[in-house]
Amino acid sequence: MKRRITALVAAVSVLALAVGVFGAAGCRPGEAKVIKIGVLGPMEFIQGRHHWFGATLAMEEINAAGGVKVGDETYQIELVKVDTNELLSVDDAATACERAITVDGAQFLVGAIRTEAALAMQEVAMDHKTIFLVCGASHTQLSDKVAEDYERYKYWFRVTPINVNYLVKDSLILLNYVAGIVREELGIAKPRCAIVIEQAVAGDPLAQAANAIIPTMGMEVVGTWRPSTTATDLTAELTAIRNSGAHIIYTYFSGPAGVPYARQWGELQIPAVSVGINVEAQAMGFIEATDGFGDYECTLNTLAPGLEITEKTVPFYDKFVDRFGEYPTYNAGTYDAVWILKEAIERAGAIDSDSVVAELEKTDYRGASGRIVFDECHDVTWGPGFVTAIGTQWQDGELRCVWPYEWQPVEGMDPITYPGTVRYQIPPWVLEQWGGE
Repeated sequence: MKRRITALVAAVSVLALAVGVFGAAGCRPGEAKVIKIGVLGPMEFIQGRHHWFGATLAMEEINAAGGVKVGDETYQIELVKVDTNELLSVDDAATACERAITVDGAQFLVGAIRTEAALAMQEVAMDHKTIFLVCGASHTQLSDKVAEDYERYKYWFRVTPINVNYLVKDSLILLNYVAGIVREELGIAKPRCAIVIEQAVAGDPLAQAANAIIPTMGMEVVGTWRPSTTATDLTAELTAIRNSGAHIIYTYFSGPAGVPYARQWGELQIPAVSVGINVEAQAMGFIEATDGFGDYECTLNTLAPGLEITEKTVPFYDKFVDRFGEYPTYNAGTYDAVWILKEAIERAGAIDSDSVVAELEKTDYRGASGRIVFDECHDVTWGPGFVTAIGTQWQDGELRCVWPYEWQPVEGMDPITYPGTVRYQIPPWVLEQWGGE
């Protein structure tokens, strides 16, 4: 018995020595510790891929530059890829978020695309007091919770996109810009407008606002269509729009239905310009995916080739394209999110959630998409000098920024045109159909 006790004491001593030498976290002396960031998104779709790609670029740049300095310690960033499957299942998203925190050890979260799923994941993250930087879901239900119960929801922030209220505002400004060109080039004083908005929570306030506001913009609304976010055939909707005599189609597609819509719009040569939000039309492969028929599709966007919003826009855009062979969608805003998180952690000198939240609230960061400052609901601030979003159009197979184009948001203010912006083009078949009206 005495020998066994002696052996046990020796073993404990060896274990204690090992912990002292290698550290409780299993790191050798001088080896950086790790900060784990879970990247949440539907990884089988472009939205999730770009969540991952954007975060990957930020991680690589930060780690290559020495990592994250927390007091006297250095941490390397490690990403955890989390396939939420959220475009198809809200339950899958909530489960994936829970697993990322409790099994994979994610200390922070970035990503999410669909509001319904983001709401479920928000609850999971808040249960664990885990900071969650959304980079895709737009509904104000998410940010409203911060105002309603700050102590529970203070760990939630939105980096991209601007919230749905501002998306409505921007998309209607973009619509008004295009409608002005329709009036000018086609001689149509009061254009007829069809509204096509996918069946999604974020689309509900957009549909309501569009029906209320568009008639006040000197246009006539001829009808509203609400296809599924995963629809593969929109022939019925587009045929009805043709029969309505619409000159303009105002759109909202955050999911994969944006591809068949644009393909059939071009293939059937529906004689109405298409403008609004189509996330799939932000992607490099959009023209190929639409068999070439997606040319002239116009969408609200965040970035475009050759467009300079800040000094970081072009370097990030070019690096993303060179590395991944795709144009970054707004979901690649995880790039800015990881950098923002890194700087907040360093200012806090700690990685506990409460300390980092306090510093995130002080964020004033010039990112690839603009100047990012959070408001009292932890939403990204909208407006000239902050983040405004942009409008892009496919022209001859190239994605070009078309708005802001000589935009004067406030009377007396100098018009805004970002370097690299060109004028919107009406599709030739629309010109042919209505040119004489």
